[in-house]
Amino acid sequence: MLTGKNIYKRYGTVEVLRGVDLHVAKGEVVSIVGPSGSGKSTLLHILGTLDKADMGTVIVNGASIHALTGNKLAGFRNKHIGFVFQFHHLLPEFTALENVCIPGWLAGRKKKEVEAKAKELLEILGMTERMENKPNQLSGGEQQRVAVARALINNPDIIFADEPTGNLDSANANELHQLFFDLRKKINQTFLIVTHNEELAQLSDRVLHMKDGKIV
Repeated sequence: MLTGKNIYKRYGTVEVLRGVDLHVAKGEVVSIVGPSGSGKSTLLHILGTLDKADMGTVIVNGASIHALTGNKLAGFRNKHIGFVFQFHHLLPEFTALENVCIPGWLAGRKKKEVEAKAKELLEILGMTERMENKPNQLSGGEQQRVAVARALINNPDIIFADEPTGNLDSANANELHQLFFDLRKKINQTFLIVTHNEELAQLSDRVLHMKDGKIV
């Protein structure tokens, strides 16, 4: 599903990633943990096509992404990759349903088809009664569920989650991690999660530990 080989990244004189190799299989839930500055988020952003490696190869579902640029890269990202971040990045003027639909509309899919899929996802995530609410009318946990539904709208091969529970209390954090496993069970969704929370990471199928720009 996802393979990274010999990934290097430097910012100025600081070598952030120093030859990282990893593989995530279809349907796996994998967490990356490590101290601040170890390169976790940089690695996630490179694997998710949000940043470019200085050296190395990234393959998503058999496709090498290093040669993709501009609109082709954006199109690939929209179709094959979903993102969940610490901050929900929901658009305040749109309802929960509309926020979930946006990536589907950007992909050029039919409006009714996208709305039907968005409603199905929000129902799975326990948000049936909150679809018409705007973000400021939702709790932090509810906003993150909307963000998860948005990440799923285009049936991505993999979802990258960067500190997804960072702004949630312990109860909502546990619910969100359980939600990832429910989605794996229901739709065989693949997740790669960066987190500081070792306890929650241990719920994953595998935990990768990063230190000084390497997986150790």
